[in-house]
Amino acid sequence: MSGYWRPKATTRIEYRQSNSRFYGTIGRASSVDEAKAFVQGVRDEMSDASHHVYAFIIGHGASVTEGMSDDGEPSGTSGPPALAVLRGSDIGDVVLVITRYFGGTKLGTGGLVHAYGQTAREAVSAVELEQKIIRTTAGIEVPYHLFEQVKRLMAEYAADIDDEDFAADVTILFRIPKDNLTAFNEALLELSAGQIKPTILDEG
Repeated sequence: MSGYWRPKATTRIEYRQSNSRFYGTIGRASSVDEAKAFVQGVRDEMSDASHHVYAFIIGHGASVTEGMSDDGEPSGTSGPPALAVLRGSDIGDVVLVITRYFGGTKLGTGGLVHAYGQTAREAVSAVELEQKIIRTTAGIEVPYHLFEQVKRLMAEYAADIDDEDFAADVTILFRIPKDNLTAFNEALLELSAGQIKPTILDEG
């Protein structure tokens, strides 16, 4: 299916290692600005913590924007392990903040990589997901005598109507799951004897 999994709601888990407490807060972000606001929200909520390491992936698949920060931890010990876990999860539109409360015992480079990686894995495992379906936006012009039949066809293929304009013909703007588009086009051509063909406005 043309779609991907993303967080449905914000979730927080706790992981402990050598007296240090790590809180993994994971949620959804559809833009870099949303991801930054999410990170700042956790910073504000847990302002007494030692570090707020973060990683995010906006989008999914080949077209993504990624970001991360070690937030004062030794370079490469926290942000990269967290981002690696997100990449491996196949989740999109996701932001993760790992908040550390230092427990008095230095963990060393290997210990930090393990602790941040494990916190990320537990957060990813805990978060509830929902599927984002990629939709194509298109328009069609429908003769009045076919209008009701076309609407039934659109419902059959899970198309959502955004706008209808009643003039000489009825112009319908709609969004349809990308995976349904080819079959819908074929059914539409058959229904209209080849007269109705959607104009693609946004492939999604």
